Amino acid sequence: MNKIPSHIAIIMDGNGRWAKQRNLPRHAGHKSGLKSTREVIQTCVNNNIEALTLFAFSSENWKRPKKEVGLLMDLFFTALQGEIKRLNENNVRMRFIGDLSAFSEKLQKQIRKSEDLTSANSGLELRIAVNYGGRWDITNAFRCLAEKIESKEISSSDISEKLVSDYLSLANLPEPDLFIRTGGEQRISNFLLWQLAYTELYFSDALWPDFDEDAFHQALESYASRQRRFGKTGEQVKGITEDA
Repeated sequence: MNKIPSHIAIIMDGNGRWAKQRNLPRHAGHKSGLKSTREVIQTCVNNNIEALTLFAFSSENWKRPKKEVGLLMDLFFTALQGEIKRLNENNVRMRFIGDLSAFSEKLQKQIRKSEDLTSANSGLELRIAVNYGGRWDITNAFRCLAEKIESKEISSSDISEKLVSDYLSLANLPEPDLFIRTGGEQRISNFLLWQLAYTELYFSDALWPDFDEDAFHQALESYASRQRRFGKTGEQVKGITEDA
């Protein structure tokens, strides 16, 4: 592959259906999906990919049955405890995006501990989106900007795309080059609505627990085969490449 994306964003979909196909409780699918998460992170580390953002729990997921949500929170906590040492050893810097205030103090404490432990690492920038929604992200950014205007730190004429981006959850990272969604669904489901404007989209029929390293490489190969034009013509892009 001659083109590797700098930043990949993934909706890890299909855990529940994977479990249902095997007559297992949905929670078993979420637990099995951890293996795929681990493989994808390791592949990003091995390929020197700069950033990876994973959609782990959306703001809409609270609507699921209370028992499933409770089990997800328990799994989230134990996964953090079990994986953080490996991530730190791989020089991964972990951060969480979303409204973390909705989680238990115990979980929030583990999140802060994970972020603190990996804060000095210089490798893969791993972002985990939890209780996150793209509309929430944009609304929160404009709320912050409105407060800046009220305090006269900025004026409305200062607002630009760049300034809005500076107040979004992924402000310090490049926008995703490649978006992957597993599970056969072809929508972005309120994930990174602003940031995905020019991202290459890739949809896989594989359910998340079946999305192994080979499946991930297929997504990377698909990305490498594409021409990214950003509003220009194909001829213009070719000219820029040749001049470079």
